[in-house]
Amino acid sequence: MSQTIDKFNDYVMPTYGRLPIVLEKGHDDTAVDENGKQYIDFGSGIGTNSLGYASDKWVDAVCEQVRSIQHTSNYFYTKVQADFAAKLCRKTGYSNVFFGNSGAEANECAIKIARKYSFDKYGKGRSTIVTLVNSFHGRTIATLSATGQEVFHNYFFPFVEGFVNVPANDIEELRRVIAEDKSICAVMFEFVQGEGGVNPLDKAFVDEIFRLCAENDILTVADEVQTGMGRTGALLTSMRYGVKPDITTLAKGIAGGIPMGACLAGDKCSDVLVKGTHGSTFGGNPIACAGANVVIDTVTAEGFCEEVIAKGEYIRNKLSEIPEAEGVDGMGLMLGIRLKSKKAADILTAAADKGLLILTAKEKLRFLPPLTITYEEIDKGLEILKGLLV
Repeated sequence: MSQTIDKFNDYVMPTYGRLPIVLEKGHDDTAVDENGKQYIDFGSGIGTNSLGYASDKWVDAVCEQVRSIQHTSNYFYTKVQADFAAKLCRKTGYSNVFFGNSGAEANECAIKIARKYSFDKYGKGRSTIVTLVNSFHGRTIATLSATGQEVFHNYFFPFVEGFVNVPANDIEELRRVIAEDKSICAVMFEFVQGEGGVNPLDKAFVDEIFRLCAENDILTVADEVQTGMGRTGALLTSMRYGVKPDITTLAKGIAGGIPMGACLAGDKCSDVLVKGTHGSTFGGNPIACAGANVVIDTVTAEGFCEEVIAKGEYIRNKLSEIPEAEGVDGMGLMLGIRLKSKKAADILTAAADKGLLILTAKEKLRFLPPLTITYEEIDKGLEILKGLLV
């Protein structure tokens, strides 16, 4: 066993099921462990290394920022944060943004905005948020409470009240809950449920969410922590559905591998949070913003998102040639592969031994490769996978 792994296990809380691999460096689509073994990465740090490992332009921007100023409290301004905020809001069509450090923080901010919007307008008693069965919104107490998976609702009692769950794509149940419960202030959802199994929402269901919310002055909150920043073939997945939520949250790939979360607010709720109502010590950190500027410039470049869609379709077509692959769910480069007989967890372990890093989501294999992955690397990775699925 590696000395690094022994030391890690001695001093780091055992909250993850880790593979016995010590990653030391990487570039673009390839990671390298401490023994020099190379891995094609179809996971990109769970969708976080959106431009791959240490891509040149990203590294240059981050290093330049580190040499300038690495942090200042949010009692002051920084140009790099202003530049990124302007780009993000202009490209997405939102009014303003709050920066945090993770998806859970971004979703906490969204919850606070939704409840304060309703409190400011209607007073107490209108604070319930509808979320979807099989959703995942984070690991803080509030976002665990929002998560629509009972497996997470254990140990940490009492959970936060004020959340109700509706099955994804069940239009009739959504209508019933909104008609009967007058305490609802928001509906919060993922366009593609990530940790829940890479399950896209039906367009008709999404349209009904927006119709019902508009009729009842209920906010729409899109959790795009995993789906956003080009992952599904558009800057925001809402763009592929032809809708614009009142609030959208982002994280994971937004800064290319540096911790960052963002909560975007539209005109309807852009003035809800005022001085003293929310904050974050590291939110909008200059280093994160420097990386994020490169990510958004890359993702919004002409033809980039179209290429993400094309790569996703290429992978689907290649997988259709493998008998064990029953089908593929998802959008763009966020894909879940249904297997006929083999266990996804077993394939994940075997793939790592062969030099391919992949993920799982429920019973599926999950692909979240760098958005910049080459067709050559896709072919190499799929060849490894094909050998394991015979």
